[in-house]
Amino acid sequence: MTLEERISEWMDAHEAELVRDISRLVAIPSVKGEAAPGAPFGVECRRALDEMTALCGEYGFATAIYGGAAGSADYNEKPAALDILGHLDVVGAGEGWDTEPYAATLGADGCLYGRGVDDDKGSVIMALYGMRCLKELGLELAGGCRLIYGTDEESGSADLPYYYASNAPAPNTFTPDTGFPVFNTEKGRYCVKITRGHAADADAGARIISASGGFRANVVPGDAGALLAGITAGEVLALASGRAAALGVELSAADTPEGCRVAVHGRQAHAAEPWTGCNAVTALLELLAALPLGGAAHEDAAALSRFFPHGGWLGEALGIAQEDEVSGPLTISANVLSIDGSGCTLECDARVPLCANEENCRGRLVAALAEAGFMADGEMSPGHHTPGDGEFVRTLLACYEHYTGLPGECVATGGGTYVHDIPGGVGFGAYLPGFDTRLHGANERIRVSDALTAGKIFALAIARICKIKEDN
Repeated sequence: MTLEERISEWMDAHEAELVRDISRLVAIPSVKGEAAPGAPFGVECRRALDEMTALCGEYGFATAIYGGAAGSADYNEKPAALDILGHLDVVGAGEGWDTEPYAATLGADGCLYGRGVDDDKGSVIMALYGMRCLKELGLELAGGCRLIYGTDEESGSADLPYYYASNAPAPNTFTPDTGFPVFNTEKGRYCVKITRGHAADADAGARIISASGGFRANVVPGDAGALLAGITAGEVLALASGRAAALGVELSAADTPEGCRVAVHGRQAHAAEPWTGCNAVTALLELLAALPLGGAAHEDAAALSRFFPHGGWLGEALGIAQEDEVSGPLTISANVLSIDGSGCTLECDARVPLCANEENCRGRLVAALAEAGFMADGEMSPGHHTPGDGEFVRTLLACYEHYTGLPGECVATGGGTYVHDIPGGVGFGAYLPGFDTRLHGANERIRVSDALTAGKIFALAIARICKIKEDN
C-alpha cells in the first residue's frame, strides 16, 4: 500500500474515536470568562486546555502548557518544520439551537452539531488525528511537527504572547480555522465603537425607552429588541409586520406594564461573513425608524439605520466602500446596540481589504459619523498575505487535491486567524468548499465524512512537510 492509502485506511477505521474526542471538547463551554489563578481567560477555557492536553498525552505526545493560556503537543523532538495552530475557546451559544450546543450531537444527516465542532475544537482534533495517524503507522519524521492550541482566539488572541514569548514560529505554520483549499489572504480589521449622548426624553409621547441587541462585536446578532412607550403592540404589528417580513426577520410585540416590548429575530453569523446571517440589530433600527415615534432616542435609531441599512454591509452609506483584486470587498457589520435615555452605543466589526488605509477607511468613517453628531473610536489593523507560489502552499494544495479530487487554489477571507501576524502563515482546513458550517451561529456543524477527509489531508501534509525518513 502507498502512504496515501495507509493514511486513508487508518483514518476511516478511527471515525468513532474522532467523533468521541471532538465531543469531549465540545462538552466544555469554553467561552472567555473572568481571569482566575492559572486561568487568564477563565476557568472554562482552562478546563478545555487541560482536557486537550490530557488527550494529547493519551496518544503518546509530549505536551506543555504556557501560563494557563495555551498548550502544545510534539510529534517528536526534532527541530520544528511545521506548526499547526488552533484554538479551544468558542463564542457564546446564542439562541435558536435545535440541539444542546455543549453536547456534540450526531444527526441522521451525517453531521455533528455543537458549539466548536467547526470553530475550532473539531478542527484541532482533526489535526491531532493527522499526527496520531502517522505515529500509529510507525512513521519517523525528519522534522518536527507541533500542534499548538490556544484559548483566546475569539477575543483578541491575547493568549499567543504566552506561547511566543519563549518559542519562535516554525518555518511553516497553518491554522485549521478557515477552510480548504488554502486561505493565504486575510483582510484587516477595524472594530469601531460609535456613541452619541442626549438628554432623556421628557415628553409622554410615543417614544423609545430602550433598545438593545447583540452580544459580541464579531458576531452578527440573531436577536434584538426594544421597549416602547405611547404605542401598543397591536399598532406596532399593524405598522411594521409587512416591513419585517420584507427584511427577512420575525417580529413580535407584547403590551406589558413597562410598555410595549418588541422583539426581532434574525439569524446569527460570523461578522466576517455578514451575508450568511440576518442582522437583527439593523432590522430593529430600520423598523424603529419607520414607526411614528419621537424623541432623541428615535433620532438615534433613524440616524444609525441610515448609516447601517439592513442588508447593506459594504459601507456605502459611510463612504468607505472599496475592494481590491486580492482580498475582495470591505464589509462592515453593526453587531452590538444599546439605546437608552442617556444616548446610544453601537459596536461594529469591519473586515477591510489590503487597499484600505487610515485615509480611505477610518478617516472617512469618522468624518461621516461626526457630521451627524456621533463619535467613532477604534483602531485599524492591517491585512495579511502570503504568496501562493511557495513550496509550502504548493505542498498543502497537492495534499488537498489528492484526497478530494478538487482543484486547489488560494483564496481570501475576511476572518482573522491566529496566523494573521505570522510571516508565511496560511489558513488550511477544515471544512470543504460549498459546505455551510453555520460558523458562530446556531446549529454549528461539521460533516463527519469531511472531518475524516480533513484528517487524511493533515496527515499527508505533515508527512510531506516534515519529510518521512527513507527507511520508513
